[in-house]
Amino acid sequence: MDNLDRPATEGCDSGIQVGRQRTATDSWTLFTPSSFQDGDRSGKSIGLSGPEPTPLVNHSLPNLARSAMLEVALLTGADDKSYALGLTSALVEQRVSIDFIGSDKLDAPELHTTPLVNFLNLRGDQRENVGFLRKVLRILGYYWRLVRYAAAARPPIFHILWNNKFQFIDRVLLMLYYRLLGKKIVFTAHNVNAARRDSKDTIVNRASLRIQYHLADHIFVHTERMQRELVAEFGVLKSNTSVIPFGINNTSPTTAITSSEAKQRLCVTTSDRTILFFGQIAPYKGLEYLIDALSDLVNRNDSYRLIVAGKVKPGQEAYWNEIRRKIAVSEIQHRIIQRIEHIPDEEVELYFKAADVLVVPYVQIFQSGVPFLAYSFGLPVIATDVGSLRDDIVEGKTGFLCRPQDPSHLTNTIDNYFESELFHDLEARREEIKKSANERYSWDKVATITTGVYSNLLGN
Repeated sequence: MDNLDRPATEGCDSGIQVGRQRTATDSWTLFTPSSFQDGDRSGKSIGLSGPEPTPLVNHSLPNLARSAMLEVALLTGADDKSYALGLTSALVEQRVSIDFIGSDKLDAPELHTTPLVNFLNLRGDQRENVGFLRKVLRILGYYWRLVRYAAAARPPIFHILWNNKFQFIDRVLLMLYYRLLGKKIVFTAHNVNAARRDSKDTIVNRASLRIQYHLADHIFVHTERMQRELVAEFGVLKSNTSVIPFGINNTSPTTAITSSEAKQRLCVTTSDRTILFFGQIAPYKGLEYLIDALSDLVNRNDSYRLIVAGKVKPGQEAYWNEIRRKIAVSEIQHRIIQRIEHIPDEEVELYFKAADVLVVPYVQIFQSGVPFLAYSFGLPVIATDVGSLRDDIVEGKTGFLCRPQDPSHLTNTIDNYFESELFHDLEARREEIKKSANERYSWDKVATITTGVYSNLLGN
């Protein structure tokens, strides 16, 4: 994986790979939750080792907690910051008191200033540039703190947004443990069976998924197709599931930077037809088909540019290396800008404002948050007709659909987009797309359905 120590604002050579140096700290802080029993708020009760940090407590919480309708522990799996923060903000508006189980990666100022939210940094450091033994000890320490927290936690509902690293522990052991503690368990299944999507499905994987789905009291999914799959393949009762929108990503910082300024910073011109591929790189994302399509597009019009921005998914380095070699020997290398690493939140807007269109050439997917991120910046989306992506594309208004694994059809679809009214009136259409997306994928809708499920589980 390439990691050049050069900021995104430097080096406008053709085909450059832009990057930046990142630093992190080993230290982490525990924030005392309201859900600890009154007799122990030191942090030691959940296995905190080393010097005890100074607890940072939201002092407005005690009075507000009395007016809270519900108390929930939100188990984020230390992943997907935008979804976790969006849901948390919307639930607080519904007067839900939240213990937010997070990490350094998910930490944010609003988690320490928002009434009714208690941030617990149980996961701490998640940096990848440490040894294997350190990683194992780190995750085991996290599981131990999570077990200790659960034993003392006051919220009657545990809402799991993502599992952690060891699926058997999360799907079986922790689920059984939470049930033994008398907790009501809500699970958001962003992917019904991600291993099948990644061509890694096994009997053991399906068995552990079935156990988790049947131990959960209620399961949220993002599409009716996912709901049908839960019922048909895992025997889940439809009455134990709910379909909720994938909330719009509204946590990425935005500034007054214009599209033309963003293009300049990323080394593209206003006359370039700029295509964006954004997010983790993995086989199911179909990046190779977009590379093939770009070759045909450049032969038709040499103003096409492609920006590939995102890190390689762990375990998929061989896939990316093959694509990188393909780019290196092609005649379009100078038309591709590569930023192969995690894109910091404060830089996300550059890519979506500089691009003229987002392309998601996925081979297989249940649902993806990347199109919603594009919509939050008013950027149209060209997507393959897989999973439920069709439900999120309004042809000619928010984007276009094309056939999966078909570079020729993708080429024609991209070409047609750049000849369409949607592109030629893009700046005005951006505002329309943002407004429509904020209404259709509103976090208020997500929170209303979610709190309704919480109340029903508690018999309220």
